[in-house]
Amino acid sequence: MRGKNFFDNLARKVGGKTPSTTVGRRAQRALLAERSIREVLELAVRVGETMLALGASATDVTDAIRRTTKAFGVDCQIDLTFTSILVVHDGVNDGAGISLLRVVNSRLPDYDRLTRVMELSREIAADPNDIDVAETIDDPAKLEEALNQLESFHQRLDEILVAPQRFRRSMVTLWLALMAGGVGFLLGGGPLVCLLSAATTVVVDLVLQALGRWGLPAFFLQIAGAAIATGVAVGLLAALPVLPVEFAALPPALVVASGLVVLLAGMSFVGAADDAINGFPITAMGRLLEVVLLTLGLIVGIAIVLDVARGLGIDLRLVERSVQPWPSAVQVIGAAIAAAAWALASYATMRTALVVMIFGGIAYLGYDVLVTAGTEPLVATAVPALIIGILGEGLSRKLHIPATITTVCGTVPLLPGLAIYQGMLDITSSDTSDDGVLRLVQAGSIGIGIAGGVTLGRFLARQFRTRRRRRTATPEAMVMSKRQFRGTASAGPETRALYMIPDEVAVGLETGMLRIVSVDEVVDAGQADAEAAAPPAPSARPHPNVALKRGDLSARGE
Repeated sequence: MRGKNFFDNLARKVGGKTPSTTVGRRAQRALLAERSIREVLELAVRVGETMLALGASATDVTDAIRRTTKAFGVDCQIDLTFTSILVVHDGVNDGAGISLLRVVNSRLPDYDRLTRVMELSREIAADPNDIDVAETIDDPAKLEEALNQLESFHQRLDEILVAPQRFRRSMVTLWLALMAGGVGFLLGGGPLVCLLSAATTVVVDLVLQALGRWGLPAFFLQIAGAAIATGVAVGLLAALPVLPVEFAALPPALVVASGLVVLLAGMSFVGAADDAINGFPITAMGRLLEVVLLTLGLIVGIAIVLDVARGLGIDLRLVERSVQPWPSAVQVIGAAIAAAAWALASYATMRTALVVMIFGGIAYLGYDVLVTAGTEPLVATAVPALIIGILGEGLSRKLHIPATITTVCGTVPLLPGLAIYQGMLDITSSDTSDDGVLRLVQAGSIGIGIAGGVTLGRFLARQFRTRRRRRTATPEAMVMSKRQFRGTASAGPETRALYMIPDEVAVGLETGMLRIVSVDEVVDAGQADAEAAAPPAPSARPHPNVALKRGDLSARGE
């Protein structure tokens, strides 16, 4: 026994110490940091991909991604194009940089899901749990809590994505038919025009569904849809001599125009202008190229049928209004029905469709008043679009309806379907094509006026909301959690300075769901330490965040 103790003591005296240079150790902190940060980025990119595929603008998608990452204290760079989203987190001391790429393979408006996803994004940003990913590296309990919270958000997003759509596809066809009938009333057509427009739209939609199952590109689908609508009008024109109705009572041009408005409504011209104005040129060019290509498909489809009709000797004629045009009040009702029907065809809720119905009526009422006063068509469409943009953005949070839905659907009555048909008819039936080209240019300018007016209106509404909140901010509203905004220090809580911010110099702001504090003066850290022992003055309160001087926010791009 003594011998064993002797050798044990000898071994301890002779044995060396732990190597001063470690070799092959696992980077545990880096692994933990990479895991938690990757989960945050994955959630943010999934939210952005879903919103972009469902019809949101690039600005809304970028804001949602940034809100989600900042909710967990993760800074990232966002690169958004028309078909892909790239989010990159720069490497820190604990690990290398992390990047995630998502490709948007399909884009189909689904406003019910879009609304729910945007609400989820705001809930993530406003969640009361104070979790900072940087603080979870050395705290397994906080890491587990953060991962559980992220998993719960992932599951809620999965529930939104796998939930059944609000309507069957056959119901969408009926909503599109209702939309065509509303456009018929909007253009001054009688009951026969509305019924024929609705029936034509049903045929067009069924044919496009069948062609879509074959994988036919959207350009050829637009050609087919425009050709069917124009073909029905040409057949009606040929059959009018044997029908017990007059030409003015059932003008084929209104049937074509109603079908074209239905095909035009699916384009994202407003989204293209919004992306271009808000600093997303690549995404804007992608959307604009798609709009131009689909519009050319309409023009080609109309031109083919009109050229064949001209070769068969069918006398093409055009009237601006029916023999008994509806009063303005009825046309406003038709505009409201068309806007609400398009929202329902895009799977919006009944409540959303009711709001869109009001917006569509307001848009056409403003257009009718301006046209009656002798205003040019460009101004007559841009001003109502501006009003819709202001109302849509200003009421989006109170109504819990994204502004993208109300602005896109509310401006449907302003789309230039009749102008496009008139231009193509002039090109095919006149000796000179100058009048037709001018009409097509006028139709394009109307589209630009709608897009520009909506974008400017949304911008003005956001600026007004920011200024109003700055004026009415209270000291209680200025208090924010550590995860809602972090100053220049980003390493951890031990590096965050504690400043005393007087209430009279603090100004509360809000950008989306991100609350920040800007101050005119900041008490020095040494002064704060010196005054720590003394009770704070009634006019000052401690703030747990790093305070920024006024002007630093612009430099940081916040």
